[in-house]
Amino acid sequence: MANDNWEAVIGLEVHCQLLTKSKIFSGAATAYGAEPNTQADAVTLGLPGVLPVLNGTALRMAVTFGLAVDAQIAERCVFARKHYFYPDLPKGYQISQYELPIVSGGHLDIELEDGSVKTIGITRAHMEEDAGKSLHEGFVGQTGIDLNRAGTPLIEIVSEPDIRSAQEAVAYLKKLHQLVVYLGICDGNMQEGSFRCDANVSVRHKGESKFGTRTETKNVNSFRYVEKAIEYEIQRQIEVIESGGRIVQETRLFNPDTGETRAMRTKEDANDYRYFPDPDLLPIVCTADYIAGIRAGLPELPEAKRLRFEQDYGLSAYDARTLTSSRELAAYYEAVVKASGAEAKLCANWVATDLLGALNKLGQDIATSPVGADALAGLLKRIADKTISGKIAKEVFEAMLAGEGDADTIIQKRGLVQITDESAIISAIDKVMAANPGQLADYRSGKDKLFGFFVGQVMKATQGKANPDAVNRLLKEKLAG
Repeated sequence: MANDNWEAVIGLEVHCQLLTKSKIFSGAATAYGAEPNTQADAVTLGLPGVLPVLNGTALRMAVTFGLAVDAQIAERCVFARKHYFYPDLPKGYQISQYELPIVSGGHLDIELEDGSVKTIGITRAHMEEDAGKSLHEGFVGQTGIDLNRAGTPLIEIVSEPDIRSAQEAVAYLKKLHQLVVYLGICDGNMQEGSFRCDANVSVRHKGESKFGTRTETKNVNSFRYVEKAIEYEIQRQIEVIESGGRIVQETRLFNPDTGETRAMRTKEDANDYRYFPDPDLLPIVCTADYIAGIRAGLPELPEAKRLRFEQDYGLSAYDARTLTSSRELAAYYEAVVKASGAEAKLCANWVATDLLGALNKLGQDIATSPVGADALAGLLKRIADKTISGKIAKEVFEAMLAGEGDADTIIQKRGLVQITDESAIISAIDKVMAANPGQLADYRSGKDKLFGFFVGQVMKATQGKANPDAVNRLLKEKLAG
């Protein structure tokens, strides 16, 4: 922050689209990318005589989230109508939750850049329907309205104003994103709007306890943009106050092209929305048995999995964090360890470095990897049983990526079996020593660094097939003369 006398106070509202096949109050599809207005049914449009019916899967997903963040699940909660008028809101109101949300309390721990851990409180998470979408591109002097997204189930996750910097905000968002994807309740696709953020930002002098006037920057859909929007807004507010102005409570939009926020409209208060309980929807009652059943089905959460990887596999915190960054990657790694019988660290190196590096170059993720867990395990088996060296394994892996078959097929086809016969290795060493009398004399006169030269020459002479451990051991004996 440019001025050390100031402190930012930040709270985030995250709209998380639930991964259901149908909308929150009707059977209309939620598939992304459909032709405009082909997934807007009578309930979505609010036509006379229709009645909304709650999607049970959406409720289960909301409760799942609440349990994962140690929150309180409401035994009884209600839906409310939130009134505002906008072209993409066909009913003139949004069905949401106000005084009685499904989830209240809770927390998420984030790791800061200095390695310390900070707890961010979660005020609430309430269920609601999404609005439609206003389209401006391709319309001259007009606005297009696509109501496909209207009625899509969301949970809005509201943090406490515990965040003090743009970097902390991004750390919280990434942790939250990882969690909802792990739980299987959201696909996390920020480009498609499945996970988007409103950032509430205010500033105050350090040491003050009273909050300043906040602004809300709406619908930011990438981690980088959230960071830039918050940093800009913090600096803007400081400059306004220091120049004698005052902050207006308002809604703002972030322009990624300029890196700036701009005023959109004056921020509404709750009474502006005229909330009242929706008369068409019965209260939700979550019994103890219902909540216990969902709790019993929770997957192993990211933090617990990371700690288990450190303890069970002896991995470093860095490796464990990398390998548990997604459920799919963690499952892939464990499948490789189990099927290969190789050391856990060797498996970690290959998955985290070689495999992920290759997938990054190919623009693919673990779910679409051309080398499956069983295939990589087959390669690591051959390293473990010394059929091939680590260096040769790299060549085999490249061939596997190219679709040339499994490790055994490639090894046999290319004649890559490692030379472990010590007499053959000694023969190669003798030839190398005879061909390099000058280097041999220098080595024996004390130039120990030439050892690497001889190793390289022997490996070259054996086309990289000689067992490296045997080469090192036998070469030391022979050079000692």
